[in-house]
Amino acid sequence: MKTKGMLESEISQAIIKFEKDYMGRGPLETRTFLVEDMVLVRLRKVLTPAELKLAGDELASRRALVKQVRHELLEHGRPLLEAAITGILDAKVVSLHTDISTKTGERIIVFTLDKAPQFQEN
Repeated sequence: MKTKGMLESEISQAIIKFEKDYMGRGPLETRTFLVEDMVLVRLRKVLTPAELKLAGDELASRRALVKQVRHELLEHGRPLLEAAITGILDAKVVSLHTDISTKTGERIIVFTLDKAPQFQEN
């Protein structure tokens, strides 16, 4: 049986792979936290230079556009993410929640699961 840290690391690597393969660019840093029946993933520096430039514009509509496009892309790739989480944790993803900061380029993804994952204590 894997430890909590091993599972968190596997999830981080799966999310990085998804970001690189599906979104075209990976984050500079990813941290994952298992909390009861939730998975919290924090990705830093996920926006491309072009997205940062667009989001840096004073028009709020452009920042909203960057967030909307990133949200839509994640929704289309959602089955891939859910399959990765289910494969690693042997728990079904019930819901996925996400937001991205156009100021910092940080994204948060929260998965809720149908059960708490099992792991060996460190």
